[in-house]
Amino acid sequence: MQATAKVTYVRITPRKVQIVLDLIRNQPVDKALAILQYTPKAAAEPLFKLLKSAIANAENNFNMDSNHLYVSEATVGAGPTLKRMRPRAKGSSTRINKKTSHITLVLRDAE
Repeated sequence: MQATAKVTYVRITPRKVQIVLDLIRNQPVDKALAILQYTPKAAAEPLFKLLKSAIANAENNFNMDSNHLYVSEATVGAGPTLKRMRPRAKGSSTRINKKTSHITLVLRDAE
């Protein structure tokens, strides 16, 4: 039995999210919540919300006990890139790429 939660179009680069995901992969959910709560990274806040959502999905949709859950899969993929322009010297411009992420968490029962 597994419960999933997905968030799309998060305005943070997948590379930065991957660092925090590596910290919580294969961890019990209570330990993962504690890690995310005290990690000083920008990706920790949306991942904290996503993990709480996955726990709620497991409890409400599948009647799973949250004390026995662990993060079995945590993946991030690149979403669409927002292209912006920035003025530069001599009337020219350069492109700024604002990257987005699609994040998926899968929780399984440890039993």
